[in-house]
Amino acid sequence: MSLSTRDAILGAALDLFARDGVDATTTAAICRAAGVSNGSFFHAFPNKAALAAEIWIEALSSYHAAMLAVVAAAPPAATGVRALVAAHLDWVAGNRAAAHFLFEQARPDWAGQITGRRAASNDDFLAGLDAWRQPLVRAGSLHDLPAEVFAATILGPAQIFCRAWLSGRFQQDPRDHLDALADCAVRALVA
Repeated sequence: MSLSTRDAILGAALDLFARDGVDATTTAAICRAAGVSNGSFFHAFPNKAALAAEIWIEALSSYHAAMLAVVAAAPPAATGVRALVAAHLDWVAGNRAAAHFLFEQARPDWAGQITGRRAASNDDFLAGLDAWRQPLVRAGSLHDLPAEVFAATILGPAQIFCRAWLSGRFQQDPRDHLDALADCAVRALVA
């Protein structure tokens, strides 16, 4: 199986899951949309639940990478906090189907398959965030909060707004509210 076959299956499934939901999407529909045979599907994934789990963990990894990229160069406190809020909004708006799947679609029937990978990705994200954050905490530029509380404070208002946008309750692009959402995070976190 080529990597492009696997990618075609992942892409087709994400599109179908976004349009029809996981339960209503059949493996036959995924195969048709991906242009692959049933055998190719089952060579790549043992079942639809494993495919859903893989889509979820890949979305999480992509999201974390986008977030950490903006603090890799060690920006000052306020600049970094604003950049993290912007990265969140940009990733969600630029990856709407993946964001919806990541933030709204996790299900126990397949999420258990990736518990270890999810924990490792979250740990790596928090460690990467801490690599930027801890020197600023020691310098007195950022409030000293537990890593999980710090991350939740950066993303809380933006995440709530994005979930409403992903569900269709709000129509306006979340990036249009960057200044207000980033200002909230800066006021809460910058010393």
